[in-house]
Amino acid sequence: MLQEFKDFIAKGNVMDMAVGIIIGAAFTAIVSSLVADLINPIIGLFLGGIDFTNMYATLSGSVPEGASLEAARESGAAVFAYGSFIMAIINFLIIAFVVFMLVRFVNKAKDAAAKEEEAAEEAPAGPSEVDLLVEIRDALKK
Repeated sequence: MLQEFKDFIAKGNVMDMAVGIIIGAAFTAIVSSLVADLINPIIGLFLGGIDFTNMYATLSGSVPEGASLEAARESGAAVFAYGSFIMAIINFLIIAFVVFMLVRFVNKAKDAAAKEEEAAEEAPAGPSEVDLLVEIRDALKK
């Protein structure tokens, strides 16, 4: 059983998946910073200084006027944090766009490689194995 586990871990697909998860986690931190540090201020500038991350509605409990979302949550009030949801949507759209661009680039690279292979296959490379075998057969018949 231990050997089977070692074989499973040593397979390329498992290692590729592990690398993908690690890179994905690092990529998430980059996108979160991109959204929080660069995109939010630009959106806030166009919307008159609105900060989405602190937008919420109090459902129950008391929250001091103008308190941040974190302060409202710490006070124990039930809050409807629609600003956080808006930011999650923006994060998703950015990640989806970047993944789309990466997949598009990889597909173009694969298409270019496939065209090169087709061009190499179309070029005459000499007689095929079947042609050689037919010639050998014919020569042996004589």
